[in-house]
Amino acid sequence: MQFEFYVPTRIVFGEGTLKELATRPLPGNRALLVTSSGHSAERSGALGAVTGALAAQGAQWVLFNQIGANPDLPAVNLGAAVARENKCDFVIALGGGSVMDASKAIALTAPNGENYWDFVAAGTGGGKPVTNSPLPIIAITTTAGTGSEADATAVVTNPDTEEKIGFVHRGMFPVLSIVDSSLTRGIPQKLTAFQGFDALFHATECYVSNKANKMSEMLSLTSMEYCAKYLARAVSDGQDAEARDGMSFANTLSGMVMTLSGTTSKHGMEHAMSALSPALPHGAGLLMLAPAYYGFMLERHVCDDRFVRMAQAMGRPLASRPQEFIEILFGLMRECGVDGLKMSDYGIMPENFPSLAQNAMSSMKRVFLNDRLPLTEDDVVEIYTKSYR
Repeated sequence: MQFEFYVPTRIVFGEGTLKELATRPLPGNRALLVTSSGHSAERSGALGAVTGALAAQGAQWVLFNQIGANPDLPAVNLGAAVARENKCDFVIALGGGSVMDASKAIALTAPNGENYWDFVAAGTGGGKPVTNSPLPIIAITTTAGTGSEADATAVVTNPDTEEKIGFVHRGMFPVLSIVDSSLTRGIPQKLTAFQGFDALFHATECYVSNKANKMSEMLSLTSMEYCAKYLARAVSDGQDAEARDGMSFANTLSGMVMTLSGTTSKHGMEHAMSALSPALPHGAGLLMLAPAYYGFMLERHVCDDRFVRMAQAMGRPLASRPQEFIEILFGLMRECGVDGLKMSDYGIMPENFPSLAQNAMSSMKRVFLNDRLPLTEDDVVEIYTKSYR
């Protein structure tokens, strides 16, 4: 049994824990406070709570609220420039996965250069060494989707090259993450579903990954259990405190799992899709691919025993057939109202599939290496084709 578990992040979990920001030691005196361009943190009152906590500690801040649903390179580089110009010595990410990923990239770029893509070690990225430590990061998650509060990965899109690449650097682990489930209440149903399935697919992919180990399996299965139990409830009732708390827990576990294992080619395939169509939510793209992707693996009996175990974790303890995982997944998708998503609604057409496959296998080669069954370009095109509506 071998594994390496390195998550040097202090995670403060629980409803109402945002108030602890006023008393926890801060890693600097002047924060770049990063939020989305949609102003949801302001409307919910979370922004006011954070700035109040900073003021209580005598800290200053500069607001940067220009992060979209899929964080892109221009916004990251602009944020890094704002941090440098204002002499910010730490970064606070207040938002969902996009805000947290962008904040990590900003924190890395600000003390090291002007262009984040110079450091990205895949695709057309420059692969330059990171010579200076990234700025310390505090992550305050307002969604239950990406697990970014518990890992060191930033996923950023370069619109010029249509690449969406995940880059890992240990300096991008947040020093403090606050997971206050009350901040996730009231998120619209569709977004709740997209975010929740993203967490579920982190857990399922890491479980069938060739990097799975005893520790990652434990966390993956628990994350799946909580997703299966609470996701439909959270979608149905945005104010269900128990369901929101359960999904926040599932999400944080899914982030930890990614530091121990790794997602598979399905994530790489989706990144190519949302790089081509930035309006496509990441979780929605994963949902479009999931039936055909997992069906492809089941047809080839890649790891039947693991699919049985996932079905058991997701509420069918007497499951004995691998196909039962797909049955449970379909049922959860229907219950959450996300079983009819269409690529065509986002402008993704069959003629795009060859270039999408090439993009995915180049820019996200790292996750393709995690597959138990190596995929060919033709295999990837086949999965896209079977997923198309």
